[in-house]
Amino acid sequence: MTTISATALSRAVSHALRHEPWLYELELDKQGWTPVGSLVDALRHEPDWRSVTAADVEAMVATAPKQRHEIRDGRIRALYGHSLPGRIELVRQEPPQVLFHGTAPVTVEAIRRDGLRPMARQYVHLSVDIEMAQAVGARKDAAPVLLRVAAGDAAAAGVPFYLGNARVWLADGVPARFITPLP
Repeated sequence: MTTISATALSRAVSHALRHEPWLYELELDKQGWTPVGSLVDALRHEPDWRSVTAADVEAMVATAPKQRHEIRDGRIRALYGHSLPGRIELVRQEPPQVLFHGTAPVTVEAIRRDGLRPMARQYVHLSVDIEMAQAVGARKDAAPVLLRVAAGDAAAAGVPFYLGNARVWLADGVPARFITPLP
């Protein structure tokens, strides 16, 4: 890699693909894909990224501890976390029986009443393990509340779920009846 850090590059790529592709003059298809070359060209217009290469982006994706991006057939996309106005279309999949969600205590009453909703994002983010839910929840509050989601039951009832990556699942929303706080 060049002198830039993989973490900084991941943040820039996430911003471009998840939140404001128009600032980079990128066109995303309905599944969120854009050519790697287009992304690299767009990043190179920024002073901090003049030396970035496709190989840098590919290495960042391949070695990232958190699987936030995917490269396939010369194209790249963010796997989840989009706040774009248009909806990224994902393929519905069967989730694990149980998933978890970490949240701030102030939101628990609304979740008990209304279920989990995507809020400013396109999808609700769910974790495959308690540790990941704890880490996500800690970004919202120093003492997050952990929720157990009966994903298998919800899917059987017709709630669509989508695979984000090995540790993250996505849903359009989860009704309150499938959610219980962990003790």
